Amino acid sequence: MFPESSDKSSTPASISAVEQPAAVTCSNCQACCCRLEVMLITETGVPKVYIAKDNWGGEVMRRLDDGWCAALDRDTMMCSIYEVRPLICREFDMAEYECVSEREAFGI
Repeated sequence: MFPESSDKSSTPASISAVEQPAAVTCSNCQACCCRLEVMLITETGVPKVYIAKDNWGGEVMRRLDDGWCAALDRDTMMCSIYEVRPLICREFDMAEYECVSEREAFGI
């Protein structure tokens, strides 16, 4: 209905220069997902030392007193049982919605 103006001088620079968050990679991941409760719904070979029972008797990954997964190597911030990690961990995609929202929840 109204003619489109060709004058773009009034457009704020901040609108055209939107900041993009840094890409999530193995080197900057910080393992936020390793603070989530992980249910063991399939057999992948997780060593018994890393398994706990939840309040309903289901098997979950054991977490340490500070909330981190017991299988997380704190020096490298990588999974110490990566080859036999639970199905839920295998399906948790780095940099996808759930990953990004967990990073935001921890201020990363």
